[in-house]
Amino acid sequence: MKITKLVSSAPVIALTASLLLVNAGVMADSQMDHSEMDHSKMKHGDKAMDHSAMDHSKMKHGDTAMDHSEMDHSKMNHDDKAMDHSAMEHSKMKHDDKAMDHSQMDHSKMNHGDKVMDHSQMDHSKMNHGDMKTQGGKAPADARDPHAYSGGYTLADGPYAIGGGRQLILADEHRFYAIRADELEHQFATDSLAFELQGWYGTTFNRLAIKLEGEVSDGKLEESQTDLLWSRAVYTFWDAQLGARFDTYTEGESRQWLALGVQGLAPYWFEVDVTAYLGNSGRTAIAAEAEYELLFTQRLILQSTVGLTAYGKDDAINGIGKGLASLNAGMRLRYEFSRQFAPYIGVEWMAKYGNSADFARANNEATDTTSVVAGVRFWF
Repeated sequence: MKITKLVSSAPVIALTASLLLVNAGVMADSQMDHSEMDHSKMKHGDKAMDHSAMDHSKMKHGDTAMDHSEMDHSKMNHDDKAMDHSAMEHSKMKHDDKAMDHSQMDHSKMNHGDKVMDHSQMDHSKMNHGDMKTQGGKAPADARDPHAYSGGYTLADGPYAIGGGRQLILADEHRFYAIRADELEHQFATDSLAFELQGWYGTTFNRLAIKLEGEVSDGKLEESQTDLLWSRAVYTFWDAQLGARFDTYTEGESRQWLALGVQGLAPYWFEVDVTAYLGNSGRTAIAAEAEYELLFTQRLILQSTVGLTAYGKDDAINGIGKGLASLNAGMRLRYEFSRQFAPYIGVEWMAKYGNSADFARANNEATDTTSVVAGVRFWF
């Protein structure tokens, strides 16, 4: 009975087996299409799926990469733990010629956490930054040599040569001149005219300088001092000066001196002029003067002056004593109608000391005077 039923069922079994084989062949030739599948209801549980033991080396992705562009991952629940791919073997995966297309993926909601990328294990030793150098540093020794970087050309030959005399005259090679009257004033106490002038001619570094100062009373030149100097720029704002000084007196004897000094602008804007003198018969002298200008406005200026003279020997015939001979100080307020012309008013104080004061008293002269002054300052 059982044999009869089995025999009668054989055609059905054979037909079923044939259909299964055909279906298996169809599935083998085409990949399963997941694009229409709804993954939103899929629950992966509390733990992420572990692919660590899966062997992907035998997986065949075909000639084209899997297209995830139509898949809806928005409702997939991976819970709190990320999928662990650390033990997956990707070395034998075959992606063929086309890379996975991420162009349609939305990365805006990806969370990379609070930690920055750690570069501590990166090997930078092979990185080549070339010959990059920082700015600054010491200039080469020939930086100011005009011929060091000329490619062999000079002013006298080459495609840029110009015939004639000097082809180039630099700014510090031009010659200039100036005449400046620091003080040209009437002193009311002595009813006399006092002057202090300076002039020079030459270049920025080398000049011929002249300094004049003296006093005129009753139309006569009472005394004067003239310095004729060669002035050489030796430092920023400072000149060294070498030359001769000539003293003349209405009553007395003229003197000549060898002069050596410095003139310039000291820190905090003090104008300083210091000169040492060596005369005949072993006479020595020193003169120093300092000026400071206080600007109330760009045109209203208060000038303060202090000066002294000292001698190494008595010169009785000219009323000059050994040691500190005189000290003077003054203040003058000027208004510059232009930079070249400025009238002023002020006060001047002068006193004699030591043997110079004794000589003045012997000649019935005052040892100190204070005088109101009015004058003009100009230059051109």
